Amino acid sequence: MSVGSENMPAAAPAVSTRPAFVRHAPYFIAAAIVVALAATMQFDGYVLNILMQATTFSIAVFGLSVVLGLCGQINLAQAAFFGFGAYAVGIGTTDLQMNYWLCLGVGCLVALAAGAFLGMSTLRLGGHYLAMVTISFQQIVTLVMINAIWLTHGPDGVSRIGRPALFTTSQGYLAFCVAMLAIVGYLVWHLPDTKLGRAMRAVRDNELAAGVNGIDVFRTKVYAFAICAALGGLAGGLFAGGFAYVSPDQFSFAESIVFLTMSLLGGVASPIGSAIGTGLLILIPEWLRFLKSVPGLYLAIYGLFVILIIRFMPDGIWGFVAAALDKWRTKIKTSPATKPLQLKPAAVGGGIVLEVQGLSKHFGGLKAVDNVDIAVRRGGVHALIGPNGSGKTTTLNVLSGLYKATSGRIVLDGVDITTMPPHQRTAAGLGRTFQNIRLFRSMTALENVEIGAERPGNTMIGAGGGAALTERAMEALTFVGLGSRANEPITSFSYGHQRLIEIARALASNPTLLLLDEPAAGLNSTEKLELHELLKRIAAQGLTILIIDHDMTLVSEAAQHITVLNFGRRIADGESMAVLRHPDVVSAYLGSE
Repeated sequence: MSVGSENMPAAAPAVSTRPAFVRHAPYFIAAAIVVALAATMQFDGYVLNILMQATTFSIAVFGLSVVLGLCGQINLAQAAFFGFGAYAVGIGTTDLQMNYWLCLGVGCLVALAAGAFLGMSTLRLGGHYLAMVTISFQQIVTLVMINAIWLTHGPDGVSRIGRPALFTTSQGYLAFCVAMLAIVGYLVWHLPDTKLGRAMRAVRDNELAAGVNGIDVFRTKVYAFAICAALGGLAGGLFAGGFAYVSPDQFSFAESIVFLTMSLLGGVASPIGSAIGTGLLILIPEWLRFLKSVPGLYLAIYGLFVILIIRFMPDGIWGFVAAALDKWRTKIKTSPATKPLQLKPAAVGGGIVLEVQGLSKHFGGLKAVDNVDIAVRRGGVHALIGPNGSGKTTTLNVLSGLYKATSGRIVLDGVDITTMPPHQRTAAGLGRTFQNIRLFRSMTALENVEIGAERPGNTMIGAGGGAALTERAMEALTFVGLGSRANEPITSFSYGHQRLIEIARALASNPTLLLLDEPAAGLNSTEKLELHELLKRIAAQGLTILIIDHDMTLVSEAAQHITVLNFGRRIADGESMAVLRHPDVVSAYLGSE
């Protein structure tokens, strides 16, 4: 762990100023060629059906790459959303004689609304509970499709489904579906590089850290679920037009499992992986058709093939390939030096930046924090200390919104934040680190710090877009001495360097108050000295720090003011050396006769 000067040159990815359509021209050219081939090449009916199924299924699986791959939320009801789109086009173009495009749009909107509703009502559960709810939703939708004969035509399904006037031939409609696949694939591929995509990745990696870095965790999950459902609805609408017939058995729970398997097989984190997995699961049975004369052999080989890929490529086929490509790309990235980090904390609340009055947090009969008052002066370092179990970290968790206060009031820079959720407190100017490091482990150091820099209300970013965001993140990494390693994955850093990255992430957000929860924990003596120098440089720019630590040498040298807790109550508060000599403080730490 080494803390470098803020003037140290650093490596970061160069941000291209060329328009997106120019930078991605090769993709669009390749997509246009594929669409042209789909429109002009002559396929027999069997091959057309295979290609149509692979194309439409891939779009549905793209949805899973968003909700599961990007956001880490399970969805076992994708076939239901697929069915919403299919029946909207089927019923709309046959029974209601509506325009195909209108029906396709309605199907997407219905699926999106259903996905958002399901997400809002269930995503707070998470884990296996969420899986159970989505399975139940899928079963309910299937039963409605079978039994609501007046609407869905029941088990007989809907036939003679219409197509748009521009694409009435099977060849033309296939080209249209391939074009839609290319467009959706492009959008999903670049979603991780957007603000919403970064938020989804952060939620997937660590919900707690995402919340205290300004991300509305619940809303991000709902967005992911809604996008997944909308893509399912789009795919279903295209499927209905392609095959001109839909029935309930095509949208059962078994199909949801097939979608999930396709996603896992190719690589759930990427649309390329989704397309690979979809193509393989559709093509493998066709490749093995010659074995169907031997009962059971076809299914055995098919299942073995899937098991082997998932066993030896846990991130899917594309995940395996992408890991190798990422290592190569990391080595070739170069970048210019950055300018020094500037911290300009807000100052509208007077001389006291944080005022805590009568703060209490009870867990049943346990009073972890009991009627605590704290006043943190602007521009200094304030320490909160106490023996193990005294309530320090609980106090920090209440201040940052991870715990709801039982009673009391918290005012940050003149704004009452007592009832705000974590992401709103971050937007109000609160930054923090954790005793147990909470970084986004699938990201690079630079991407981690960009999450912090992107907090709502960060005046240091302005309207510069991605370039300004990257520049701010590089400034923070360079400030803590890790700018030259910006593009390395988090897993390649030592424990001490991960501490620095977490501090850099908080600094990049330009907070009004920085909460440090035992930043010296796990560091050796040299690293602690370097941390002390870093705290001095932070404080020199006027940022207020509230620090918790057990290292009394660090506390006494860094902090001008100390508050001491014991058994959840404040026992001392004042100038550092006077508090450390206080008889009650000495007794709390060393005991008394």
